[in-house]
Amino acid sequence: MILTRNLTFSYNSSQQFSFPDIENKATETLLITGNSGKGKTTLLHLLGGLLRPTSGEIAIEDTNITNLSEKELDHFRGKNIGLVLQQSHFVASLNVIENVVLASWLATGKKATEKAKSLLIQLDLEDQMYKLPSNLSVGQQQRVSIARALINEPKLLLADEPTSSLDDENAFKVADLLAKLSKEYKASLIIVTHDQRLKDKFSNQLNLN
Repeated sequence: MILTRNLTFSYNSSQQFSFPDIENKATETLLITGNSGKGKTTLLHLLGGLLRPTSGEIAIEDTNITNLSEKELDHFRGKNIGLVLQQSHFVASLNVIENVVLASWLATGKKATEKAKSLLIQLDLEDQMYKLPSNLSVGQQQRVSIARALINEPKLLLADEPTSSLDDENAFKVADLLAKLSKEYKASLIIVTHDQRLKDKFSNQLNLN
């Protein structure tokens, strides 16, 4: 689960954010919505340990990540937080399965090749495993990102606008997969979005205004 208290962040004196408290349990899905400039992606990056809050606490299970050193935070993030970002940031020279396996190796020092294969099959990417990511459709790339985010069985799964560039069929497919897999892996799922299709699908929402 994830819990935040009194979370604030400041880019500069004119751009400051104060966020509502969050409590999202394992297997639950929380949608974070709001207009542009309200801090949705900033909040997601704080929850993922990519940014440090100005003040407040972020606890993932029993660990307050705001107290961790940079090295400790990197290690904790790799093992406990799965990120599905708008830009996939694949290693262009590696094929699909190598990109997914790389995430396990960076976090644990071990290559979880069989688990990567199993995830990719589950995500209907069996025929794409040995292709370069650049040869996949946007929807397929998004599913590879989900496989990469889940490879280390994270406690927290964060998705930033995962459906914004997808057509209706693929948008609902990705949303269903995220919800299904978060339950299967007992992860807390938080999705940042302005996509009305997802707002109609998930009832548990936090609107930043």
